[in-house]
Amino acid sequence: MAQRDYVSRGRPPQKKKPNNKNNQRKQVKQSKQGAVASFPIVRLVIVVVLLIGFGVFLWSIKDNASTEVDTEIARPVAPTEEALPELPEEEWEYIRTLPGYEVEVDVEAQEKSDKRYLMQCASFRTRAQAEEMKAKIAFQGLEALIRHSSGSNGDWFRVILGPYESKRDAEKAKHSLRKVNIATCQIWYWNL
Repeated sequence: MAQRDYVSRGRPPQKKKPNNKNNQRKQVKQSKQGAVASFPIVRLVIVVVLLIGFGVFLWSIKDNASTEVDTEIARPVAPTEEALPELPEEEWEYIRTLPGYEVEVDVEAQEKSDKRYLMQCASFRTRAQAEEMKAKIAFQGLEALIRHSSGSNGDWFRVILGPYESKRDAEKAKHSLRKVNIATCQIWYWNL
């Protein structure tokens, strides 16, 4: 289908109506009807009548309000302190016996092992990164060492803590480092 350009065509020429008296009368009637329609007298009259009716209604009911007031119901009087019941006798015996009760626990002495433990927290390619990790550990009150090791895959700088006499001591240090988001520590036997 071919496209048509309606914009450039413009409006078609309007036909002029002949000036007859009938045409002039029609135009005058249409203008009067437009004036009457633009000023809604009927609507205005209805609104005024409704407002007056509402006012009369309110005036007629103003004296009809009931003057009866609900009487207040008598409230029961609260009992006095003398009317309180006696406290019941306690059935539980532990309240009297607990303060004098002591628990004795037998703790066996830990045997000292001949193994010593170390904890490695990181291994870096550069010494600067290892020093940074050592500083973070030092802020927790622990002393770390940096050990240089060379292998088939290059040079590494390990950050280690220890030696610890027991694994429990190493675990304690590991948990204190977890509080500052150093969670990569591993506990091994000391074999350096």
